[in-house]
Amino acid sequence: MLQRLPAALFAGLRIKTFDEQHAVVTVKYKWFNQNPFRSMYFAIQSMAAEMSSGLLASGQVYHRKPAVSMLVVGLEAKFLKKAVDTVTFTCNDGQAISQAIESCIDRGESVTVRAQSTGRNEAGEIVSEFWITWSFKSKTP
Repeated sequence: MLQRLPAALFAGLRIKTFDEQHAVVTVKYKWFNQNPFRSMYFAIQSMAAEMSSGLLASGQVYHRKPAVSMLVVGLEAKFLKKAVDTVTFTCNDGQAISQAIESCIDRGESVTVRAQSTGRNEAGEIVSEFWITWSFKSKTP
């Protein structure tokens, strides 16, 4: 995820809050990230949703002993409203991600977790919902 950070910054993604339990990422609608229908391009919303869950996953695996690899293995999305202002993506699945990582270490096999990230416009209305499936695997020798 860190390799994609410059692209995320260029696209306008900003980390608003981030702790062990939840992460909030915002993205402002602007010329660069709009589609031909004058709303935010779906890929920009996907990037923000993935980042909100990925921050929680990265925070849990960073410098962990034994090391744990992480990979997105699934993505589902619903687009409910045109995104034409700042959209805030929130993922509150830090506990589930932590449990999945602990489980993969204990069991010595891959474990997946399905994290939800919800995008809301400035009025608080749900613009899009994403479910990102992460796979974790312990790198024990």
